[in-house]
Amino acid sequence: MPIRKTLLTILALLLCGAALWWAYASFQARYLRPFDNPATLFEGGQLRLPPELAGPGPIRVVHFWDPACPCNVGNQQHLGELVEHFAPQGVSFHVEQKPGSNGQLPANLAGLEPLPQLPGSERIPASPAVAIWDRNGRLAYFGPYSEGAVCNASNSFVEPILKALLDGRSVDASNTLAQGCYCPWAG
Repeated sequence: MPIRKTLLTILALLLCGAALWWAYASFQARYLRPFDNPATLFEGGQLRLPPELAGPGPIRVVHFWDPACPCNVGNQQHLGELVEHFAPQGVSFHVEQKPGSNGQLPANLAGLEPLPQLPGSERIPASPAVAIWDRNGRLAYFGPYSEGAVCNASNSFVEPILKALLDGRSVDASNTLAQGCYCPWAG
Protein backbone atom coordinates (compact mmCIF):
# COMPACT_ATOMS: atom_id res chain seq x y z
CA MET A 1 0.00 0.00 0.00
CA PRO A 2 2.75 2.56 0.79
CA ILE A 3 4.40 1.91 -2.61
CA ARG A 4 1.11 2.61 -4.36
CA LYS A 5 0.65 5.84 -2.38
CA THR A 6 4.21 6.92 -3.22
CA LEU A 7 3.68 6.20 -6.93
CA LEU A 8 0.44 8.19 -6.94
CA THR A 9 2.19 11.11 -5.22
CA ILE A 10 5.05 11.03 -7.77
CA LEU A 11 2.55 10.83 -10.63
CA ALA A 12 0.58 13.78 -9.22
CA LEU A 13 3.79 15.82 -8.85
CA LEU A 14 4.81 15.01 -12.42
CA LEU A 15 1.38 16.01 -13.71
CA CYS A 16 1.51 19.27 -11.74
CA GLY A 17 5.02 19.95 -13.03
CA ALA A 18 3.92 19.29 -16.61
CA ALA A 19 0.89 21.57 -16.18
CA LEU A 20 3.06 24.36 -14.76
CA TRP A 21 5.59 23.97 -17.58
CA TRP A 22 2.78 24.07 -20.18
CA ALA A 23 1.26 27.20 -18.58
CA TYR A 24 4.67 28.93 -18.50
CA ALA A 25 5.47 28.01 -22.12
CA SER A 26 2.01 29.16 -23.29
CA PHE A 27 2.36 32.48 -21.47
CA GLN A 28 5.84 33.05 -22.84
CA ALA A 29 4.82 32.22 -26.42
CA ARG A 30 1.72 34.40 -26.27
CA TYR A 31 2.77 37.47 -24.29
CA LEU A 32 6.56 37.74 -24.31
CA ARG A 33 8.35 38.85 -27.43
CA PRO A 34 12.10 39.11 -27.89
CA PHE A 35 13.28 42.71 -28.19
CA ASP A 36 15.20 43.11 -31.42
CA ASN A 37 17.50 46.08 -31.00
CA PRO A 38 18.87 46.96 -34.45
CA ALA A 39 20.41 50.36 -35.09
CA THR A 40 18.15 52.49 -37.29
CA LEU A 41 19.31 55.53 -39.26
CA PHE A 42 16.74 58.30 -39.39
CA GLU A 43 17.63 60.70 -42.25
CA GLY A 44 15.43 63.77 -42.38
CA GLY A 45 16.92 65.69 -45.30
CA GLN A 46 14.06 64.61 -47.57
CA LEU A 47 11.22 65.75 -45.27
CA ARG A 48 9.24 68.88 -46.12
CA LEU A 49 6.25 70.49 -44.50
CA PRO A 50 3.17 70.91 -46.67
CA PRO A 51 2.95 74.43 -48.19
CA GLU A 52 0.28 75.58 -45.71
CA LEU A 53 2.64 74.86 -42.76
CA ALA A 54 5.99 75.72 -44.37
CA GLY A 55 7.91 78.87 -43.61
CA PRO A 56 8.01 81.01 -40.46
CA GLY A 57 5.51 80.17 -37.75
CA PRO A 58 5.28 78.25 -34.50
CA ILE A 59 7.53 75.33 -33.63
CA ARG A 60 5.90 72.35 -35.37
CA VAL A 61 6.07 68.75 -34.18
CA VAL A 62 4.97 65.96 -36.53
CA HIS A 63 4.36 62.52 -35.02
CA PHE A 64 4.71 59.59 -37.44
CA TRP A 65 2.75 56.59 -36.25
CA ASP A 66 1.66 53.18 -37.40
CA PRO A 67 -1.45 51.96 -35.54
CA ALA A 68 -0.30 48.33 -35.80
CA CYS A 69 3.10 48.99 -34.22
CA PRO A 70 3.36 47.65 -30.64
CA CYS A 71 6.07 50.24 -29.91
CA ASN A 72 3.38 52.95 -29.77
CA VAL A 73 2.08 51.93 -26.35
CA GLY A 74 4.60 53.76 -24.17
CA ASN A 75 5.31 56.36 -26.81
CA GLN A 76 1.74 57.64 -26.94
CA GLN A 77 1.66 58.31 -23.21
CA HIS A 78 4.89 60.27 -23.55
CA LEU A 79 3.52 62.18 -26.56
CA GLY A 80 0.44 63.09 -24.53
CA GLU A 81 2.71 64.54 -21.84
CA LEU A 82 4.61 66.53 -24.49
CA VAL A 83 1.38 67.99 -25.87
CA GLU A 84 0.17 68.86 -22.38
CA HIS A 85 3.44 70.60 -21.50
CA PHE A 86 4.46 72.29 -24.78
CA ALA A 87 1.19 73.13 -26.60
CA PRO A 88 0.41 75.94 -24.11
CA GLN A 89 3.84 77.38 -24.98
CA GLY A 90 2.85 77.72 -28.65
CA VAL A 91 4.17 74.46 -30.08
CA SER A 92 1.81 72.97 -32.68
CA PHE A 93 1.42 69.19 -32.85
CA HIS A 94 0.52 67.23 -35.98
CA VAL A 95 0.31 63.58 -36.93
CA GLU A 96 0.92 61.54 -40.04
CA GLN A 97 -0.48 58.03 -40.02
CA LYS A 98 1.30 55.29 -41.96
CA PRO A 99 -0.25 55.12 -45.45
CA GLY A 100 -2.67 52.24 -45.86
CA SER A 101 -3.08 51.68 -42.12
CA ASN A 102 -6.25 51.98 -40.05
CA GLY A 103 -6.61 53.07 -36.47
CA GLN A 104 -7.29 55.95 -34.13
CA LEU A 105 -5.09 57.74 -31.68
CA PRO A 106 -6.06 57.53 -28.00
CA ALA A 107 -8.38 60.24 -26.68
CA ASN A 108 -5.53 62.24 -25.10
CA LEU A 109 -4.01 62.67 -28.60
CA ALA A 110 -7.22 63.42 -30.50
CA GLY A 111 -6.19 67.08 -30.71
CA LEU A 112 -3.20 66.37 -32.97
CA GLU A 113 -3.85 67.85 -36.39
CA PRO A 114 -3.81 65.10 -39.05
CA LEU A 115 -1.62 65.82 -42.05
CA PRO A 116 -1.68 64.39 -45.52
CA GLN A 117 1.48 62.56 -46.46
CA LEU A 118 4.42 64.91 -46.00
CA PRO A 119 6.77 65.21 -48.94
CA GLY A 120 9.62 62.79 -48.26
CA SER A 121 7.83 60.78 -45.57
CA GLU A 122 7.55 57.74 -47.82
CA ARG A 123 11.29 57.24 -47.23
CA ILE A 124 11.36 57.39 -43.43
CA PRO A 125 12.76 54.13 -42.05
CA ALA A 126 10.61 53.42 -39.01
CA SER A 127 8.01 54.60 -36.53
CA PRO A 128 7.24 55.86 -33.99
CA ALA A 129 9.26 58.86 -35.13
CA VAL A 130 9.09 62.61 -34.76
CA ALA A 131 10.09 65.59 -36.88
CA ILE A 132 10.45 69.05 -35.36
CA TRP A 133 10.61 72.27 -37.37
CA ASP A 134 11.79 75.49 -35.74
CA ARG A 135 10.06 78.90 -35.91
CA ASN A 136 11.82 79.67 -39.21
CA GLY A 137 10.45 76.51 -40.83
CA ARG A 138 13.80 74.65 -40.81
CA LEU A 139 13.92 70.99 -39.85
CA ALA A 140 15.61 70.95 -36.44
CA TYR A 141 15.21 67.26 -35.52
CA PHE A 142 14.12 64.02 -37.12
CA GLY A 143 14.37 60.67 -35.39
CA PRO A 144 12.93 58.57 -32.62
CA TYR A 145 11.48 59.95 -29.42
CA SER A 146 14.12 58.10 -27.43
CA GLU A 147 16.52 55.22 -27.50
CA GLY A 148 15.73 51.85 -25.96
CA ALA A 149 12.66 49.72 -25.42
CA VAL A 150 10.59 52.37 -23.62
CA CYS A 151 10.09 56.10 -24.04
CA ASN A 152 9.58 58.66 -21.30
CA ALA A 153 10.75 62.13 -20.28
CA SER A 154 13.93 60.80 -18.65
CA ASN A 155 15.33 59.27 -21.87
CA SER A 156 13.63 61.43 -24.50
CA PHE A 157 15.48 63.35 -27.20
CA VAL A 158 12.46 65.60 -27.76
CA GLU A 159 12.22 67.66 -24.54
CA PRO A 160 15.76 69.10 -24.75
CA ILE A 161 15.23 70.02 -28.40
CA LEU A 162 11.88 71.73 -27.76
CA LYS A 163 13.33 73.60 -24.77
CA ALA A 164 16.30 74.79 -26.85
CA LEU A 165 14.03 75.95 -29.67
CA LEU A 166 11.70 77.74 -27.25
CA ASP A 167 14.76 79.48 -25.77
CA GLY A 168 15.70 80.69 -29.26
CA ARG A 169 18.71 78.40 -29.67
CA SER A 170 19.42 76.74 -33.01
CA VAL A 171 19.24 72.93 -33.31
CA ASP A 172 20.37 70.84 -36.27
CA ALA A 173 19.81 67.13 -35.59
CA SER A 174 17.97 65.97 -38.69
CA ASN A 175 19.97 62.74 -39.02
CA THR A 176 19.92 60.35 -36.08
CA LEU A 177 21.21 56.82 -35.48
CA ALA A 178 19.42 55.07 -32.62
CA GLN A 179 18.51 51.67 -31.24
CA GLY A 180 15.08 51.02 -29.83
CA CYS A 181 11.58 49.71 -30.38
CA TYR A 182 10.67 50.71 -33.92
CA CYS A 183 8.48 49.27 -36.67
CA PRO A 184 9.29 49.53 -40.40
CA TRP A 185 7.44 52.41 -42.12
CA ALA A 186 7.60 51.27 -45.73
CA GLY A 187 5.60 48.31 -46.91
